[in-house]
Amino acid sequence: MNSTKIPKLSKSRFLAGLQCYLCLWHSCYNRDLATAVSPVQQAIFDIGHQVGELATRLYPGGVLIEEKYFQHEKAIQTTRQAIQDPGVTSIFEAAFIYDNVRIRADILEKTEDGKWNLIEVKSSTSVKEIHIPDVAIQYYVLQGSGLDINRVYLLHINNQYVYDGNTLDLESFFSSADVTDEAVSLQNEIAMNIHALLATLKAPAPPLIQPSRHCKSPYKCNFWEHCTRNMPEHWILELSGISQKKLDELEARGIEGIRDIPDSYPLTALQERIRNSVVNNEAFISKELESELKHVEYPIHFLDFETASPAIPRFAGTRPYQMIPFQWSDHILFDNGTLEHKEYLSNGDKDPREEFVATLLTALGNNGTVFIYTTYEKGIIKDLAEHFPLLRSDFRRILDRFKDLHAMIKKHVYYHGFHGSFSLKSVLPAIVPGMDYKDLAIQEGNQASFEYLRMIDPSTSVEEKASIKKQLLEYCGYDTLAMKKIRDELLKQC
Repeated sequence: MNSTKIPKLSKSRFLAGLQCYLCLWHSCYNRDLATAVSPVQQAIFDIGHQVGELATRLYPGGVLIEEKYFQHEKAIQTTRQAIQDPGVTSIFEAAFIYDNVRIRADILEKTEDGKWNLIEVKSSTSVKEIHIPDVAIQYYVLQGSGLDINRVYLLHINNQYVYDGNTLDLESFFSSADVTDEAVSLQNEIAMNIHALLATLKAPAPPLIQPSRHCKSPYKCNFWEHCTRNMPEHWILELSGISQKKLDELEARGIEGIRDIPDSYPLTALQERIRNSVVNNEAFISKELESELKHVEYPIHFLDFETASPAIPRFAGTRPYQMIPFQWSDHILFDNGTLEHKEYLSNGDKDPREEFVATLLTALGNNGTVFIYTTYEKGIIKDLAEHFPLLRSDFRRILDRFKDLHAMIKKHVYYHGFHGSFSLKSVLPAIVPGMDYKDLAIQEGNQASFEYLRMIDPSTSVEEKASIKKQLLEYCGYDTLAMKKIRDELLKQC
């Protein structure tokens, strides 16, 4: 409870409050309830810092306000001195406070007439809706602090830029969008929002807000696990594809659990399947599944790829965020029941695509059904066909052999243990008890991507590189073994 001084807002708190007043409350008073930052989240933060540092190189001679965020008052003094210095043409991390809101501006650039441009740096490849209130709150504070703002720009990554493999051309790597008009148009709304958010923080108790889809849009709230801890095991949010209107209708009727949804309530066929599985505590397996699972050609391949999408391209001829496949795993089931495992992992700081393709084509050969999970591998194969045009016919033949196990399960299967998700991580433990990812050092694709980039970084120690390599091989191999085990178990249940 806020029995003492009302906390000040920051840009991040302001944006959190726009998403959810309860998120703002917890951010100010109950920060210990937040879920710890995951390795993937930390890697994303690190990318943002790297891109931000690159952006400052476009403004040589700029002054960095070095005080930490908890030294805001001192940072304001240093910022004021830099602004008053006629020799300073740009400032990084400038600190301001106005109307109980603290900000640190990425870049301020002085214009010839003594005004200032605000430049907000983003690691995205375009201007997104959430970026507008982000720059608008900064504009509000800067103007209120007496700084004469000329224009407001959002500096983001140009994903059409092609790296030559030698020198990163920052002028081409970044794109600039003028968002002045958008920022100015929100100023009255910004003032009203600040008033509403501060009023929330002055209240004697936290706002009563039920968790729902807003908790994950535009970002997943750090307090999601805390706020959903008492929700039913089979929450109505698990109903795949349920509209916000129906969620609101059910919540208005006091219905939180799937078990409590009346039989007469209109649901889609998939939602009805989920409800029945939960209510009856039994799996749904359609009669058509067996024939689809058995309609195969041996040897059967269970295939998985891992890719990296570095924001700052590492290899010649690649673009920012271009998906670069660096690993594959293939569990091969022969008609006599024997199982063979083949795999590839690039472990050098080089473009892995040529080796990836050569080893993959050899492993897959010319025969056999290839099971994948989702169409992700199809997209990678199509991209590789564009990069290696002489191999297009080989890639086309592989695509013709693909069979999507994810689509098959979504069409024909539901276990209440899926909890509304058809991801491999959710499906595996429900169908194959005893198999899950919780004991793996790497547990999801994004983490694998960041770990690979860390593995090939020259600054990573030899010992750590070896450890990451082992973890990557274990993770990707587990994915393909999981698909094989899922098919085995479903055939038993048919």
